[in-house]
Amino acid sequence: MAKPRVLVTRRWPAAVEARLSQIFDVQLNLADKPLAPDDFLAAMREYDAILPTVTDRIGAPALELHRPQTRILANYGVGYSHIDLNRVSRHGIVVTNTPDVLSECTADLAMTLLLMVARRAGEGERELRAGQWTGWRPTHLVGTKVSGKTLGIVGYGRIGQEMARRAHHGFGMTILVYNRSPVAPEVLAQCNAVQVDSLDELMPRCDFISLHCPGGASNRHLINAHRLNLMRPDAFLINTARGEVIDETALSHALWFDSIGGAALDVFDGEPNINPQLRDSDRLVMLPHLGSATREAREAMGFRVIQNLEDFFAGREPRDRVN
Repeated sequence: MAKPRVLVTRRWPAAVEARLSQIFDVQLNLADKPLAPDDFLAAMREYDAILPTVTDRIGAPALELHRPQTRILANYGVGYSHIDLNRVSRHGIVVTNTPDVLSECTADLAMTLLLMVARRAGEGERELRAGQWTGWRPTHLVGTKVSGKTLGIVGYGRIGQEMARRAHHGFGMTILVYNRSPVAPEVLAQCNAVQVDSLDELMPRCDFISLHCPGGASNRHLINAHRLNLMRPDAFLINTARGEVIDETALSHALWFDSIGGAALDVFDGEPNINPQLRDSDRLVMLPHLGSATREAREAMGFRVIQNLEDFFAGREPRDRVN
């Protein structure tokens, strides 16, 4: 029996690529650059499975064909807002993702961003590298204390809960939560967290706000000018979720006019293109989408994809099916 034909849209860790090649008839994207919509349209006619990432926009025109050969999109990542689930489902194509395995590393990165923006670490490093440091002085790059402050978490799923553990048990922070659905009391109790009824209620009560909600059309510009205006003038916004969750023009204005203390972003709307208004702010920390960028997490993500593929082609329900 012929092995299923599988297209991997970007380069993955070597150990995962090796395992994929043992099990399937694999085509790797050796150029490691995003595929064009026409490339996806052609791939849909040729491969039994396509393994996309967040850089791959799969909707029209990639899905405008009558009978695709592709039966499963096994996404490398937990978020799948880049896939048009409605169009995919009309073709009967299964979509899976990789939850759980990147939660800890993404939360580590969110905490890194929080600490960096609070303690002005990015500004300090840029000053040193530019040879502009003149020595210690009492008023130099004075930042904000983190321990004991209030952290608001938007989206209390796996990553949001990991962020709460780090903040509460590591830094003694008070945890407030906004989530679309009620969070179980025993889950909240793990970090003495309190769930509030609305995002508008959360925003003015926090020293730091960390975003861990899904992306997609329903949450596009969830953090807009109105909600940024609700934040305390010395509060900080952290985003390791999806870039489209923040109205970046509104954020740039809030930073420019000092209406918030600062922000730290690992994701951007339209990445890798960065809004030039954001680049000009000294009170913004920016990282190039490093949330899951550890060897452990990236390998675990790949092996989770393989598990989903093995289940699917063996006629079993994939554990991480999302449609």
